[in-house]
Amino acid sequence: MDIDFLLLQRMKRGDENAFDVFVRKYYKEILNYCNYHCPDTSTAEDLTQETFLRFFEKLSDYRYMGKTKNYLYTIAGNLCRDSYKKIRESLLEEQSLEIQDCLHPPETDELLNRLTIKAALDRLPAELREVIILYYFQELKLTEISSTLQIGLPLVKYRVKQAKTHLERLLREE
Repeated sequence: MDIDFLLLQRMKRGDENAFDVFVRKYYKEILNYCNYHCPDTSTAEDLTQETFLRFFEKLSDYRYMGKTKNYLYTIAGNLCRDSYKKIRESLLEEQSLEIQDCLHPPETDELLNRLTIKAALDRLPAELREVIILYYFQELKLTEISSTLQIGLPLVKYRVKQAKTHLERLLREE
């Protein structure tokens, strides 16, 4: 039997230890995912915790189909998009302050590179940005991305290729 299936059964019966094991199993991956979508670590942590809370709220209705991690990514993605809409302007202000506050050249170069990549990612259409984050930063396989986003594998491959092309062009412009 699949360990997720067993954990979910134990959680549905109220086993506190099963909840702990489940969160430990997926927390780091969901946090990393949220970090790529959020301007700061504390927001990513909040969204990660909210992801698990929402999952647990709907646990009694959840039907296991072998894709629990994909479901967590879907919840996290929705939360990140909602959060992104709310804080986009403050993010741009914060990034410009970070650049002004940097005093050491190596740190400045690293921060500028991160900001350049982040800015390029932000300029991608949402569907392309999502596959790039899942593929490169979350290191999901193309089939896992297909399942997570509920789109066909050929479309995932096409979007990865398109996103690479767009990113190359955007980074050359920067």
